[in-house]
Order: sequence, then structure tokens, then C-alpha cells
Amino acid sequence: MRIVNRISAINAKKRKPCKPLSERLACELKKNWALYLMILPVMAYFIIFAYIPMSGVVLAFKDFKVKLGIFGSPWAGLKHFRRFFGGYNFGLLLQNTIGISLYSLLAGFPIPILFALLLNYLKYGRLRKTLQMVSYAPYFISTVVICGMIAIFMDADTGIFNQIIVALGGESVDFLSNPRYFKSIYVWSGVWQGMGYSSIIYISALAGVDPSLHEAAIMDGATKMQRIWHIDLPGIKSTIVMLLIMQMGSLMNVGFEKVFLLQNDLNMKASDVINTYVYRVGLIQNNYSYSTAVGLFNSVINMTLVIAANQLSKKLTEESLW
Repeated sequence: MRIVNRISAINAKKRKPCKPLSERLACELKKNWALYLMILPVMAYFIIFAYIPMSGVVLAFKDFKVKLGIFGSPWAGLKHFRRFFGGYNFGLLLQNTIGISLYSLLAGFPIPILFALLLNYLKYGRLRKTLQMVSYAPYFISTVVICGMIAIFMDADTGIFNQIIVALGGESVDFLSNPRYFKSIYVWSGVWQGMGYSSIIYISALAGVDPSLHEAAIMDGATKMQRIWHIDLPGIKSTIVMLLIMQMGSLMNVGFEKVFLLQNDLNMKASDVINTYVYRVGLIQNNYSYSTAVGLFNSVINMTLVIAANQLSKKLTEESLW
């Protein structure tokens, strides 16, 4: 009986009464104040530049008047959305945006994975480091310089591509003025620029694959392709799924700067996307309410795609962001 009473007394001491939430928060802040101080600038950045500007979304439902301000302007309801959906260029904008985005996803997403697998199986360390350094370099070239290089290389008279075509007996082609070539120029120049840098995370994930699995597979006579298919890809599956979901979230956000710099009157049929249209009607034509409505539509589609991709991934692969 004494032992039972002693155990009950010890348990009673361990079971301390639950503190109020305010006291627990104060205790947590006091204990980890340095960590919270470090994260404060990041929180301030997102609050100031991401969350506070969200209040401007109300412009999409108003007829904005500069004198009246955002909240004093009269309500317009869904007027600007109906105008955009009923516009003559709605189908073209959506087709170009989705076309470039899907093309970029299909071409640009698997290539960094293949490149990381290639580097992972290179035996010569110096060659691997050289390839990595050369492939990373284009990522640090600014978009303006990249577009300038594209314009020079693809010039109809002096461009190196046309010089090669003419030397082989063909006729020079004005690539940037032909809508048929715009999507391929945009996508493959982006693949060249971002392939090496995007492969870094896959190289890191491959480094975490258990080497004993490869040793066992080699002992069993597995080829490199079999090891890649049955060991490496399953080992980095979660990384691939996470990055795919995140990329799906920006599917409708075709890079504005690059499209805008490569765009001209002759290739407008293939290069005019939602982001360039928002810039044109918003900043050039000063139609702020209408451009906000178009931008909001774009953001809602992106959010829907993220949620759908996450749910689909959870069902098919049991991997998800949340």
C-alpha cells in the first residue's frame, strides 16, 4: 500500500496543471528569443510585400477612380471578369499561356533529373565537377543578357544559326519574327539556362540513397538502367513529387521578363500571354481594375492547380506537400 501511495504521489508531482496559452507563449518566446528574432525579417518581408498588397485584390470588383481611392471607388461586381472572358483575345491568351507552360514543364522538368542521374554515374570526378560548373554558369546570366544573346545568335543576317543553315545549303530564317518558332525558342533557351542549377537538388537527393542497395544490385547482376529504375528513382521520388507540385502552382505564370523582351509585333500571335496582357492593359493603358481582375483569375487558376496536383499525388504516390 505504501508503494502504491508513493507512486501516486510521484505521478501527482509530474502532472502539473496546464498553463494558460499566454503564459506558454511567453515562456516559448523567452526560451527561443534568438530564433524568433532571426525569423522576424522574413516574416516582415512577407507581411509587407505579400499579405498587405492582397487588399488590392478588391480592385478587381470595382471601377477604380484615382480621386476616390481603392475603397471609395464604386463597386462593379463581376463586370471586369465578364469583359475578359468575353474578349476576342481570351482564347488566344489562354492558349499561349497554357501552351508555353506545358511545353516548359514537359521539356524542362525531366531534363534536370536525367542530368543529375548522368552526373551521379560518372566515374571521373574532375569531369563531373567540370560539367557541373559549366552547366551552372548560364543560370547566373541575367534574363536581359540571355534575350540579347538569343537575338544575336538568331539574327536573320549575321546570326550563327542562320550562318550554319546557309552553309548547309538552306535559306536564312528570321526566327524571332516567326510565331511558329517562339515557343521552342523560349522553352529550350530556358532549359539550357536552368538545367544545371535545377539538378542540384536531385544530386543532393541521390547522395542520400543507401549505397548498400547499389552494392547488392551489382552483386545480383543488375545493369545501370535497372539500378536507376529500381533504386535511384524510387529513392528520390518524394523530391520529384514535391518539386512537380510546386511547379504546377506556377503553371500559368509564364516568365514575364523573357516573353516581353523576346516579343515583337510579328510574333505576337504566339507570344502574347496573360502576364504581358496584364502589363499592357494595367500599366500602359492605366486600366487598373480590369488588369487586377485578369491577374486574379490567373492566381486562382494557379491555386486550383496546386491543390489538384497535391490531392492527385496523395492518392497515387502517397506523397504530398500537406
